[in-house]
Amino acid sequence: MNCQSEANECDYHSHQHGHGHGHSHGGHSHGGHDHSHDEEADTGQADSLYDKVLVDKAWCLNESEPDSIKRVFKPWNERLNITKLVSSDSDPELLVYVPFNGMVKLKSIFVWGGAGDRAPQSIRVFANRDDLDFDSVGEAQPTQEWPLARGARAPVEYPVRPAKFSSVRSLTLHLPSAFADEETMELCFLAFRGEWLPLTADPIISIYELTPNAADHKAPASELAGHHSIS
Repeated sequence: MNCQSEANECDYHSHQHGHGHGHSHGGHSHGGHDHSHDEEADTGQADSLYDKVLVDKAWCLNESEPDSIKRVFKPWNERLNITKLVSSDSDPELLVYVPFNGMVKLKSIFVWGGAGDRAPQSIRVFANRDDLDFDSVGEAQPTQEWPLARGARAPVEYPVRPAKFSSVRSLTLHLPSAFADEETMELCFLAFRGEWLPLTADPIISIYELTPNAADHKAPASELAGHHSIS
C-alpha cells in the first residue's frame, strides 16, 4: 500500500490520543505503520502553497531554538535537507501555527520528521484556530488527525477531508509525541497543497448602506429642545 492510500485508510479511523500537557508522553504503537516508506511520486509541486505561507508570522511552542520552525517551510527541491529542522526543547511535543496570505481550500499536508525515531508519530490539525496553547490543545477537538508513517525516507502526503478545510486562513498543528521514548522530537519538512484565493482588502458595502436616509438622521423634537444654533 502506498502512502497516499495508507493516509486515506487512516483517515477513516479514529485515533484519539487524549494527551494533556503533562510532559510525560510515552511511545504509542500504530500497527501497520512501522515500515519504511519509499519516496513518493513527485507530486508536491502541483497546487503547492509554498509561497502562500506567511513564514515570518508562523510560530512554534516548545522549539529548542527560537524561530527554528521557519526552517521547515522549504522549497520542494530541498525537502530532503535534514540539516534545516526544528527540535523540541523540554519534551517530544510541538505546537505549530501556520498562517496563509489568503483563503485556502486545503487538499493535503506533507509532514516529515526524518527516518529516525525522533520523528513525530501523529498529528492533530486545527483549521482557523489561533487561540491554542499546550494548556488547551489537549482537550480541543481537532479538525482532523492521523497517525504518521514511521521510518519514512521522504515527506509523506496526507490528504485532508476537503469539506472540513474549504475556507482556511490558518492551521495549528499539534504533534503530541515522537516514535521513540526520547526527550526530543524533530520536524524536518512541512508543506501544503490546495487552492488559493486572495482576501478582499475591504468588506463589501452596498450602495444602499452608503446612501444616507434623511429620516434616519432626524432628531426628535424633545432632543432639539434647549439647543440653539450659534451664529
